[in-house]
Amino acid sequence: QVQLVESGGGLVQAGGSLRLSCAASGRTDSLYFMGWFRQAPGKEREFVAVINRGGALTYYPDSVKGRFTISRDNAKNTVYLQMNNLKLEDTADYYCAANRVSTISNFRSGGVDYWGKGTLVTVSS
Repeated sequence: QVQLVESGGGLVQAGGSLRLSCAASGRTDSLYFMGWFRQAPGKEREFVAVINRGGALTYYPDSVKGRFTISRDNAKNTVYLQMNNLKLEDTADYYCAANRVSTISNFRSGGVDYWGKGTLVTVSS
């Protein structure tokens, strides 16, 4: 089994930055894709970012591309999400997710093996 624990959420003004962290424990050697989703109140869950095990492959939706950067430290079993130039519409619960062998397409559509419990990001005006 794998456990994912997010941290780093909080309140930030529009235009500001936050860095989220997700620490994995358990059978971490089985993890291939790791990434982030978010869900705002009253809205569906949205894919935010994904990175493969080696770190060379990343993918973002247009809504965050150029503002968010995902990175991964396999020695620490941790994935990060650097969020810059935050906007009001970035307010949401952010969830860490991880997959074993899969595809980015499957990951993006929510075909995930493990989920964290989430961390709240609130962007104020």
